[in-house]
Amino acid sequence: MITRETIDKVFDAARVEEVIGDFVQLKRAGSNYKGLSPFSEERTPSFMVSPVKQIWKDFSTGKGGSAVTFLMEHEHFTYPEAIRYLAKKYNIEIEETEVSQDEKIEANERESMYLVSEFAKDYFQETLLKSEEGKAIGLTYFKERGFTTETIAKFGLGYSPETWDAFTKEALSKGYQLDYLEKVGLTIVREDGKHFDRFKGRVMFPIQSLSGRNLGFGGRILTNDKKAAKYLNSPESDIYHKSKVLYGIFHAKQAIAKQNNCYLVEGYTDVIQMHQAGIENVVASSGTALTPDQIRLINRLTKNITVLFDGDAAGLRASIRGIDLILEEGMNVKVCTFPDGDDPDSFARKNSYEDLVHYLENNAKDFIQFKASLLMDEAKNDPIKKADLIRDMVVSISKIPDRIKREVYIQECSRIMDISEQVLLNTLAQLIQKDISEANKKLKNSDNSEQKAFEVVKDENQITQEKVNIVYELEQKLIEILLLYGNNEEEFEDVLLKVNEEGDTIEVVEKNNYKVHQRIYLSLQEDEIELANPIFKELYNDLISKYNLSEDFNREHYFQQLSPDFAQIVTDILMQDEKEVLHNWEAKHIYVKNKNTTISQYVSETIISFREYLINKLIVDLMKSFTPESQENELEEIKTTINDYNKLKVILTNKIGRIRSTYY
Repeated sequence: MITRETIDKVFDAARVEEVIGDFVQLKRAGSNYKGLSPFSEERTPSFMVSPVKQIWKDFSTGKGGSAVTFLMEHEHFTYPEAIRYLAKKYNIEIEETEVSQDEKIEANERESMYLVSEFAKDYFQETLLKSEEGKAIGLTYFKERGFTTETIAKFGLGYSPETWDAFTKEALSKGYQLDYLEKVGLTIVREDGKHFDRFKGRVMFPIQSLSGRNLGFGGRILTNDKKAAKYLNSPESDIYHKSKVLYGIFHAKQAIAKQNNCYLVEGYTDVIQMHQAGIENVVASSGTALTPDQIRLINRLTKNITVLFDGDAAGLRASIRGIDLILEEGMNVKVCTFPDGDDPDSFARKNSYEDLVHYLENNAKDFIQFKASLLMDEAKNDPIKKADLIRDMVVSISKIPDRIKREVYIQECSRIMDISEQVLLNTLAQLIQKDISEANKKLKNSDNSEQKAFEVVKDENQITQEKVNIVYELEQKLIEILLLYGNNEEEFEDVLLKVNEEGDTIEVVEKNNYKVHQRIYLSLQEDEIELANPIFKELYNDLISKYNLSEDFNREHYFQQLSPDFAQIVTDILMQDEKEVLHNWEAKHIYVKNKNTTISQYVSETIISFREYLINKLIVDLMKSFTPESQENELEEIKTTINDYNKLKVILTNKIGRIRSTYY
């Protein structure tokens, strides 16, 4: 178990904007940072990071929290995993206490699969570098490809022995369970119980997530066995989904964000060779057709993609289908082809870094120019083929969500293909209208859209909901004050009843210093008030307890240690003002602190608003208790009580200089 001291060091060092910046492209927006949500499909940034508050909020999904919460949400880390990741990032040595057997048993299945995958990576690399078979076969192959020792180590390249069950035997001897070896796809178990290594006799390419966790493997066979696949990937599992992973993304992410461009290639060796040549902002689709999830992964880091193809014409036509998907995500696409007989791997080997950069910069074409140059030769003297080509280009343009970009591309297409711009615009309009009609048809037929158009539905709970929201907002405001100012010492007014020299009872105002959390606690205790919302109630009790136990309450540490559910609630509270400007709150008795308001005044007003709301509620409940059957003495008692409550309301409102209308 990680020690408390280590966790505290991690919390002190970790910066939420730095941690999230490794996964999401963030841009400065005032005192905050803004970016595209990593949890949903969106083109308008709604993901906010606050360096001051050390929290983040995704307004598209409602998720939020601290740096630790982000890692748990995005990378599906457990709490200890998130701490280990941050410790590694900030070069903090991890101190651990002895882990009990019960704690080992409690490790979840996903974590067990990650551990197995990590062990396999280390095993394959050790076999490559230290065994005679590995050095003779695997290492020789990599050296022939031009990979240096540093590159091999960086990408964790390895070798799986030719023996049928060499890896499985070693894993079982180290205590790893056969069940997990099978689940991650490293071992194939037959019906008769016999098992063998999936990747036997292959050189190994570990596939990592954006955060560097090992998800699966790609294995290349080195023999001429025609029955066996040249490349073999790990099967789908709970930790590996090939449609959502890009090979090399872990090593490329910083370069992609820095250079604001991502080179997309096809194979593992293309990535490694380009990286070794100095072009580090490069990833591969791992031999699969490009998917929307993979594109969105790049979109978090940059808006610009340059697709690198070899000179094979047949492969080009198949590959350009992915361009439409990229355009659909609102990204900018360029295409660069290499001379016949060359691919990114071979071209990078043959050329210096300067020549490689020069070639990529000068030969990267806009997708319109690329499509035109690729297909024009075939359509030279054939009007029908030319018309199909033009239609194909307009279809691609129709995928672009930005209207200005579409217009510009239409003009470019008109110039290149020598065709009227108006004809292209009309065709584009037809395609867009068709897409809209199909979308509406799907919406109409969906289970969620059975309601008739323009049908007015009366919300019977509308008024009730409004009333519930009032107390919710007031309780939320109290939690916000405790989080932001709980340990602040402020001057508050106390109204005391004293007897003067004439023997009359008078009100005396005294000014005393209190911690904000003390003032709130004492005020609620005085009125015997408990928060209605169970989550707010638990947060309130927890915060009061933390403040009382420690003079040096650390808000950032508190955020980090909250459970994901509570972390989200806290983030919602503290980041709400980043989403929208509050309006018309005063009509609801909710007062927003402005620059000229002191903390003590803000606290007092909120408490008084809360008390006034409860008094109003009591008055309404009493008024409802009036019935024709009520006895006269009962009616008089109710009237007297209501009158007393109204007097108390006047005192409260006068205290902060506001005479306010009630909700009722």
